[in-house]
Amino acid sequence: MTDSKQTPEVNLPDPAQMTETLQKVTEQSQRIFTDFLERQKAGAGAQFNPLDPSVVGKAFGELTRKMLENPQQLVQAQIAMWQDWMNMTQQATLAAFNSADGGDGEMKKPGDKRFKDQAWQENPLFGYIADSYLLVSRHITNTVQNVEGMDDKTAEKVNFYTQQFVDALSPSNFAMTNPTVLKRTLETGGQNLVDGLSNLLDDLERGEGKLKISMTDVDAFELGKNVAVTPGKVIYQNDLMQLIQYTPSTDTVYKRPLLIVPPWINKFYILDLRAKNSFIKWAVDQGHTVFVISWVNPNEKLSHKNFEDYLLEGPMAALDAIEQATGEKAVKAVGYCLGGTLLMSTLAYMAAQGDDRIKAATFFTTMTDFSEPGELGVFIDRELLEQAEQEMDEKGYFEGANMAEAFNLLRANDLIWSFVVNNYLMGKDPFPFDLLYWNSDSTRMPRDMHKFYLRSMYEQNLLAQPGAITLNGVPIDLSKVETPCYFLSTVDDHIAPWAATYKGTRLVSGPVRFVLGGSGHIAGVINPPSANKYGYRINQELPDNHQQWLAGAEQHEGSWWTDWKKWVSRYNGGKKVEARQPGEGKLEALEDAPGSYVKDRL
Repeated sequence: MTDSKQTPEVNLPDPAQMTETLQKVTEQSQRIFTDFLERQKAGAGAQFNPLDPSVVGKAFGELTRKMLENPQQLVQAQIAMWQDWMNMTQQATLAAFNSADGGDGEMKKPGDKRFKDQAWQENPLFGYIADSYLLVSRHITNTVQNVEGMDDKTAEKVNFYTQQFVDALSPSNFAMTNPTVLKRTLETGGQNLVDGLSNLLDDLERGEGKLKISMTDVDAFELGKNVAVTPGKVIYQNDLMQLIQYTPSTDTVYKRPLLIVPPWINKFYILDLRAKNSFIKWAVDQGHTVFVISWVNPNEKLSHKNFEDYLLEGPMAALDAIEQATGEKAVKAVGYCLGGTLLMSTLAYMAAQGDDRIKAATFFTTMTDFSEPGELGVFIDRELLEQAEQEMDEKGYFEGANMAEAFNLLRANDLIWSFVVNNYLMGKDPFPFDLLYWNSDSTRMPRDMHKFYLRSMYEQNLLAQPGAITLNGVPIDLSKVETPCYFLSTVDDHIAPWAATYKGTRLVSGPVRFVLGGSGHIAGVINPPSANKYGYRINQELPDNHQQWLAGAEQHEGSWWTDWKKWVSRYNGGKKVEARQPGEGKLEALEDAPGSYVKDRL
């Protein structure tokens, strides 16, 4: 509502279109309800639910008990909230009489996209609604955070679930208290709400009764056509991965190839969305012979595959294949997120056997010490882990959609509620966006591997303990890793908090460079020099903790990619060699990039 003083024109919807939409809604509702009853008869089976009522209820039961042990603190919190409320109401009343804005001008968060419509600022009523919500939500979260006596795990869960609660109750999420939705409803005569209901039912049907919110137009993208378009060939494959060798764009290339190990929890083409922000294309253009592992999207037939299988059939198999394809034993390697955890495990495995083929290793937003997993730690809960394991025992894998749902909850306003408003209240179709297309392209995780990963890494933090885990008969000790390492973390990372990733620098014995980029887990990594965004911090020293490192860090403008280019140059292997074409070595080209494994969508 750009001008609260104007009365928007009311347009009545086309009767024929309205009738057609309502008929579709009725038929679809009946179909979804029938399918739901059939699934209940058959038994739904175990399902992982990050918002399981029993888990949430247990946490808040403990919160209530601790609050009642100190009623004085609760009373003081209530008094403080009512004092702030009265002050805000008084200011709002004066502003309304003076035809000023509806709030105190201080409450609304700068850049809060939920309240970007001018009506939240110019209309006294909507300004009061927004400020009231922000005031109450702030007091609720502060009160919960200040309750004493809870153990750290319970406090973490209570804080997280409280944030979910206050985010859900934002007035922007409801038609009658969102001026943008009200304006569109008047303009369309309510057609937006009917269209929104249709969108809601489409998402319910697509999720087989479970709401699977559409974030983008998936039909607008095709792998190899307008995403993942860097030319190359698949030159090797096994049960778990295809190895892609990219076509050179320079006449000569660095002697040592570059192997990229992406996470199998997502698909590799986050590094190759479009030409202008593709790290893969950029690395090829710098003169690297780039190889990328493209993980399979596993089904129940691969349920027995474990973490060590991913090590042996992933990086270890890739190293052998690269030697066959190029004649070079020595490589540089990059691991992203979980792929970085695997790469570090591989380095320790190789070090124990005197294998030094990886001459330099780079880690994008990678945790190797899981003692402080950040917000994801709320899901490392006994009940939730048991739920996940029961589901994996029944299916043979962990559903990719479950992991995506957990990640989305970490940024609920951006990745859940903004689409609820756009799709269901505004009645619009989601905008085609390549990043969200990738985000919705979930992958499964094999049962044995994912059990090992959740228990050994997140729950018990065994990777950080010398010899605590054994892979293929080899005790893993990260202190044996002497390979030069480059750690790239990002300041706003919700998935791999940089306080946790920094701890990895203390576990290895070789030279380390730690760089802190701007933004988050994705945007901070996919930050090409041409964008000239975010900047990065560097400190040549590695003090004991991340805050000491930050205090001595120097800010640099632009992209960390240019810093990495300088760092990796000393490990490129000397003089350049003639460019290597995929399929011209001892391994024939099997198919064009991006390959068939990555095209398996859930």
